Amino acid sequence: MYMAWLGALLVGLVLGLLGSGGSILTVPVLVYLVGEPNKLAIAESLGIVTLISFVGALPFVYRGQVSWRNVFLFGLPGMVGAYLGAYLSKFMPGALQLAIFAGVMLLAAAMMFRRTIPDPGQDHTRLYWKVMLDGFGVGLLTGIVGVGGGFLIVPALVLLGGLPMHLAIGTSLFIISVKSVSGFVKYIDVLSQAGFSIHWDLVLIFSAIGIVGSFIGGKVGSYVPQARLKRVFAVFLVLMGVVILWQNVASMVG
Repeated sequence: MYMAWLGALLVGLVLGLLGSGGSILTVPVLVYLVGEPNKLAIAESLGIVTLISFVGALPFVYRGQVSWRNVFLFGLPGMVGAYLGAYLSKFMPGALQLAIFAGVMLLAAAMMFRRTIPDPGQDHTRLYWKVMLDGFGVGLLTGIVGVGGGFLIVPALVLLGGLPMHLAIGTSLFIISVKSVSGFVKYIDVLSQAGFSIHWDLVLIFSAIGIVGSFIGGKVGSYVPQARLKRVFAVFLVLMGVVILWQNVASMVG
C-alpha cells in the first residue's frame, strides 16, 4: 500500500508541476498498485480528480482567475457528457475502457510533445458553440475512462475560448471538478447495480495525499524547465500507454 500512496503523491506532484496531466496517472495507480477492479478504479479516479482539482482551483477563484462564462459554456456540457459516459460504461467491459484509456494516454503524450500553446487573443470568443461541443466531448471521455482531461481543456479554452493561459488553467481546474463529480455520481449508481461499492477511505486518503503533492509541485514548478519536464513525462505516458493497451487488447482478443 505504501507504493499506492507514493503513486498518489506523484499524481499531485505532476498536477502541480505541469498544471494538467496528473490525473491521468490515477487509474493506473489504482489498478496496478492498489489492485482495484477496472471499473471501480475508473469511478474512484473521478472522485479523486474531483477533490484534487476543486482544491487546486480555489486559489484561482480567490484571485479572480476563473472565467465563469467558459465554466458555463464548457463545464455544463462537460457535466452532461461525463454523466452520459458513466452511463455508457455499464455496456463496456473493463478491458475495453482501459484500452480506450491507453489511447487517451497516447493522445496526452502527443499534446505534451507540442510546444507552448499560442494565445490567439479575444477574437475567438464568438465561437461559443465549439467550446460547448468540445466540452461535451471531453466530458464524455471523462465519464468513460476517468480522466480529468486538462491536457485537452486548456488548449480548447485558449484556442476556442480566447483565454490567456493564466485564466485557462484556473478555469480548467474548476471545469474538471464539476464534470468529474457528475460522472462520479452516476458511477455510484452504475457500480451498485454491478455489485461494487466505492472505497471512500481510499478516495479520501488518496485525494489528501494528491492535494499535498500538488501544492509541493506548484512550489517546485517555478524552478523546473516546463518544456523539458513535459517531454520527459510524455515519454513516460507513451511507454505506459503502450503497455496498458497491449495488455487489455490481448485480454479482449484472448
